[in-house]
Amino acid sequence: MRKLCGIDEAGRGPLAGDLVMAGCILHTSIGGLNDSKKLTAKKREALYSKIVANSTYHIVKFSAKDIDNNGISACLKKGLQEIINTFNAEEYLFDGNQTYGVQNLMTMVKADGKVPQVSAASILAKVTHDKDILEMAKKYPEYQFEKHKGYGTKLHVAMIKKYGYCEIHRKTYKIKALEPTLLEQME
Repeated sequence: MRKLCGIDEAGRGPLAGDLVMAGCILHTSIGGLNDSKKLTAKKREALYSKIVANSTYHIVKFSAKDIDNNGISACLKKGLQEIINTFNAEEYLFDGNQTYGVQNLMTMVKADGKVPQVSAASILAKVTHDKDILEMAKKYPEYQFEKHKGYGTKLHVAMIKKYGYCEIHRKTYKIKALEPTLLEQME
């Protein structure tokens, strides 16, 4: 069996919080692996512990400031390159259809639900992302991050309207609901 490093990310789309990327090489088969979004938080947590105990892995984080300064694509490219440089695998498989110009990287759409190593990376990234955003919820309780994990829900947008941005918001992300209407622009 070829040594495969599965790679996935969590937190690409939220308005706040880190982009978290994980690379994972499994040392043994782990039952129940799947796309992290298809698992309950409790199941992800249980699998996270098993993955950590039975794999070699590397996690990379990019802050909202990194994303604002460099762009999401540049962060993804840098993270992919760091993961590849960290491991000595024979193959590297990233969930999705983009290599971001990174050499020796294969891609597969929905690999996080099909390939155990990518499923494991998906779980590592998602659990790390969610733990981090829950810590930020304690620091910034007014935004209620524990309810939306930084994604652009109605509640989150309402909190941004009320309180403005905090240090973990991605200020370069366009939020339609926060853009002035034509009528407001004419006033």
